[in-house]
Amino acid sequence: MTNERPGEGPGRVGQVKEITSLSNPIIKDIKALSLKKARDETRTFMAEGLKLVIDALALGWTIRTLVYSKEAKGKPQVDDIAARTVARGGLVLEVSAKVIGAITRRDNPQMVVGIFEQRLTKLDSLRPKQGETHVALDRVRDPGNLGTIIRTADAAGASGVILIGETTDPFSLETVRATMGSVFAVPVIRASQADFLAWRRKADVSIVATHLSGAVDYRTIDYSKKPVVLLMGNEQQGLPDELAQAADALARIPQAGRADSLNLAIATGVMLFEARRHLLSLEARG
Repeated sequence: MTNERPGEGPGRVGQVKEITSLSNPIIKDIKALSLKKARDETRTFMAEGLKLVIDALALGWTIRTLVYSKEAKGKPQVDDIAARTVARGGLVLEVSAKVIGAITRRDNPQMVVGIFEQRLTKLDSLRPKQGETHVALDRVRDPGNLGTIIRTADAAGASGVILIGETTDPFSLETVRATMGSVFAVPVIRASQADFLAWRRKADVSIVATHLSGAVDYRTIDYSKKPVVLLMGNEQQGLPDELAQAADALARIPQAGRADSLNLAIATGVMLFEARRHLLSLEARG
């Protein structure tokens, strides 16, 4: 047992701590990361799964604590990331199945969990280049939607996701799960509406927004002239007038059937891959 806490660093670097009790202070602190307050205070978050942890380390993310179940002990990849965690000053915990189930809140949990430092890109440093596409999301509320959009942005080759206003936490357990690891690959930016609009006035980008009153079919827009920012509205309310007016084009996605709207993540995926199609066509011609 130990009284060290995740984020404070190990007391004896190189030694794996064995923990079987749910009342251990470290385990309590890790479980608390299910709460936004704890994530904000420690500036850390949890990611589940061996592949996710391997990918995060390969991409240079800072790991505070590695947790693995006794069943994973001795596996070469687990031993490797444990050694890399220790080498980077992190804490390594070997825990019982009961403990890792409590940490992840799953009946059939992953055998490996990593606690990582949060990483956000500053809006002021964002200078999109020709051929790049970003997604800007206004007040997205659903963690599943946000995670799926980050994953889709990664698949579509987008360069980043901008979160405008009061959005759901990109580092919540539900969001991170839905990204399937793409949270480590796609830069995430947070900004107020005022900051986004001020950045938009200075940035040499084309803003394409989806809007109920959009007059342009999304397939007819030229996505190749400038770096593109796809601006998507809130799940329930859509885009406010201030953001809609800042767009260079208001686009609509024609729909058949009786449905009058698309899920936010689906609509964003449609827009992302249409922008990608235009860019690939340009490359093929050039």
